[in-house]
Order: sequence, then C-alpha cells, then structure tokens
Amino acid sequence: MKRYINQGFIKLSRWFLLAIGVSFLLLNVAGVDVQAAIGVGAPRSVTRYGTSTSAILSAVAVPENQAYFWTSGTVPPVIDPNADTGTRDRYGDTKTQATGILTRFQTLLAEGGLSLEDVVYLRVYLVADPVLGSVDYQGWFDAYAQFFNKDNVPKVARSTLAVAGLVDPGWLVEIEAVAVYPKKGRG
Repeated sequence: MKRYINQGFIKLSRWFLLAIGVSFLLLNVAGVDVQAAIGVGAPRSVTRYGTSTSAILSAVAVPENQAYFWTSGTVPPVIDPNADTGTRDRYGDTKTQATGILTRFQTLLAEGGLSLEDVVYLRVYLVADPVLGSVDYQGWFDAYAQFFNKDNVPKVARSTLAVAGLVDPGWLVEIEAVAVYPKKGRG
C-alpha cells in the first residue's frame, strides 16, 4: 500500500511541477516579467537598506552582472618609524590606525577607478589596546564616522569583530573592504 501511495505522490508532484513550468512559460510568452511578478531578481542599482538612525546599513543588494572590487585585509601605516617594531607607538591608537587604513582605501579605490561612495561592505578586526586594556570600539566608531556619514559618503554594511591578535603585535585594526563598480553611464 505504501508503495502505491509513494508512486501516486511522485506522479502528482511531476504534474504539479509541469503545471508551474507551463504557467511561467505562458506568462513569459505573454510578456509578463515573471521575476518581477513574484518579487524576485536582482536590483537595477545598488540598493542600501537601513535606518537613518543607524551608523551602518543592515544590508546591501547588488545588481547581477556588476563587478566587485575586494581588498585584502589592510593594516595601518607606520606613523613613527623610530618606535620599536611591534609596538602601539609605531602605529598609533585604534582611531589613528583605522583612519590610516581608511585613507589607504581612498588611494587604493582611486587606482581602481572607484571612491569610498562605491564601498558597500567593511569587515573590521579589532585587537585590545594594551594601553586601555580593552578593545577600543569607540576609537573605531570615531574613525568610521569621519569617512562614512550622512555628510560625505553613504553608510555601508559592516561587521566588527574583536580578535585575539593580528600578525604584528602593534596592529590594533585590520580592515577588508568590498566595493561595487557603478553601472556604465552613471553620472
């Protein structure tokens, strides 16, 4: 009995899938955009989701066939070459390091024909500042606000992680960025 029920279910499933396929085919022939009709599909331009009160976006949707620009983890520049290697003094505090990295991104993006306005996502790794004895989230937030705020460029989706350490013990910040090339013809 169970075998007959399973065979009947399989036949019914095949008919159901065939009916759905024929329906989509007829809709397409009739000129109906099926993806738009069911609310699926890539956006026509980068869409940023979030509230005006949040410092970051909750999500970003990127159109299909749009090229991405990914950076590797980028670390802070040396601000005091005379300071001992592997020390906070060589690179500065969290805010100084993050500001240096975001400034580097401006140059790197410009070399790729982009700007901070094209950045859609940041992944940020923070290490505890030995002077403070904890992760300086506020230092990172302050550096971020200098570059990504309502007065200059759009906010981005972002993840901020506290990690045990980075390759150089003097580094307190490492950041990865993802940007999207604008569609051709954008002004």
